[in-house]
Amino acid sequence: MDEKRLGGIVKPLVEWYRKTGRELPWRMGRNPYRIWISEIMLQQTRIEAVIPYYEHFLKELPDIDALADVEEDRLLKLWEGLGYYSRARNLKKAAMVLKEQYGSRMPADYDALKALPGIGPYTAGAIASIAFDIPVPAVDGNVLRVLSRICADPSDIMQGPVRKEAAAILTRLMPEGEAGLFNEALMELGELICIPNGRPACDRCPVRAECLACSQGNPEDYPYRAPKKERRKEKRTIFLLLDHDLVAIRKRPDKGLLAGLYEFPGTEGALSEAEIREYLE
Repeated sequence: MDEKRLGGIVKPLVEWYRKTGRELPWRMGRNPYRIWISEIMLQQTRIEAVIPYYEHFLKELPDIDALADVEEDRLLKLWEGLGYYSRARNLKKAAMVLKEQYGSRMPADYDALKALPGIGPYTAGAIASIAFDIPVPAVDGNVLRVLSRICADPSDIMQGPVRKEAAAILTRLMPEGEAGLFNEALMELGELICIPNGRPACDRCPVRAECLACSQGNPEDYPYRAPKKERRKEKRTIFLLLDHDLVAIRKRPDKGLLAGLYEFPGTEGALSEAEIREYLE
């Protein structure tokens, strides 16, 4: 990636964000707990879908102590509909660590944040920079897509070395006292302008003058991703067992896929009618 070219986006990007940044619930103030919850919810989930969950979640669990003490079944009920339930379980695990080791406060330290359950480099960078203005990057797919297009970089953004190079460059480019603003601006650009799966809105981009892919007229050619592996498919037989107004359900094991969630009973394989009768008996 071209560090000099990327250096040219810092000032116009921050200025654009100051003027046009959306007013979202988690951007009201710099409360690290609220930022943390939002970042975890926003993993694999659209902003529009997250907002009502976020507001309801914080109303019931307004702080680290409340999250650490909540019963798991209640926590999963609050999370119901967001999916990827391991995110919710890790929130509680991390809250328990924060309560026991940090006096129910989020540490103003990137490495300490990254060591918490469910918090990786991106989320730690987002919390550290936005809440505490620590000059660390928050590099996710949105950010990598933006950088890839600006530099017309053909590298596979899913590769670890590419992510490390991007993080190292952004760390050197962090504007003093505006690390959080810069990270949020990059996120906003990737979410609203330099979008995936469609033509980016280059005519509205505040950094198009620095974008090599835009000047070449081929921004949709970036970023490059290696083809995904085919998904593993399983055959199962699921039983819908009714008794008047009652329906049979069971709880999944505490470990493994969809751990601890409820489901209709079932078993592996596509059973014949005779096998189904034998299984149910």
